[in-house]
Amino acid sequence: MEIGVLGTGTMGRNHVRIYASMKAVDRVRVYDLDGAAAREVAEKNGAVASASADDLLRRVDAVSVCVPTQFHLETARSALARGVHVLVEKPVCGTAREARELAGAVPDGLVAGVGHIERFNPIVTEVKRILRRPLYVEAKRHNPASSRITGSSVVEDLMIHDIDVMGHLFPGIEPDVSSLGTLDVIAALLRYGDVPVSLSASRKSSKKIRSLYVEEEDLTIEGDYMSQEVTVYRRPDAYESVDERYVQENVIEKVLVNKVEPLALELATFVECVRTGRPFPITLGEGAANLEVCERIAACFSMPPADSCATPAAGPTREP
Repeated sequence: MEIGVLGTGTMGRNHVRIYASMKAVDRVRVYDLDGAAAREVAEKNGAVASASADDLLRRVDAVSVCVPTQFHLETARSALARGVHVLVEKPVCGTAREARELAGAVPDGLVAGVGHIERFNPIVTEVKRILRRPLYVEAKRHNPASSRITGSSVVEDLMIHDIDVMGHLFPGIEPDVSSLGTLDVIAALLRYGDVPVSLSASRKSSKKIRSLYVEEEDLTIEGDYMSQEVTVYRRPDAYESVDERYVQENVIEKVLVNKVEPLALELATFVECVRTGRPFPITLGEGAANLEVCERIAACFSMPPADSCATPAAGPTREP
């Protein structure tokens, strides 16, 4: 199997590195408008630098689209038209409308998916396994400022990861949405059915945070995306009084998590789907639904605090 990578930015370089280490991949081809960068990445990883995107697409079975977001639609559609399986980095397109257009352009028999990397983080698998009847969910994703991000708000840059995870934890539910924020700092309150979900994201933090928190009637779950650790606190309903203070005793459980590099698992899954013809776990339709939620959150940016951006649920829209 030959795999191509279009774009050699940070994510593109990581895609090349991981594909080049896979036994199932016979050859990796790379293209970037910056030919010198493509040749450097190819030489470092034992890949082949292509002279053009057309040349690459003629030679590969599947491709990762890691070009800037504004070129996702055109690039992915071109690959699909040539019969090439496609994995598009997040966000799938610049707008939900473009994403729906791309989803409708996938021919029968081709695998097409979106690279929402946190879906492959093992803490998401463990939290979903433990989850029963959540009462409240919170996710924080805070970053120091990065010069590599241009032309997008913090919603589609960072918060979209947690929007995708929430769609995975609450499948088939269109959330109510309200939010306040700026292009770089945002707080959003979503409601999935009767479950309130608080999301926050920042590109101004002095501390990097990637956390997931869930409260249920009898337990609380804490997950850390970076350390890939999950802790469960169970309440045995035992209280004692110490110096006229009430102290609650909890049973604390550390969940055994099989730690992996999420991107490596994502790309291995894509290669296996191409080999077997199975659908990729995150469809273009799901990517479009994530963008729709992003757009509803971002629509509140310019509204004063007294206004409400809450919108009624419109029924299931996500693909299974």
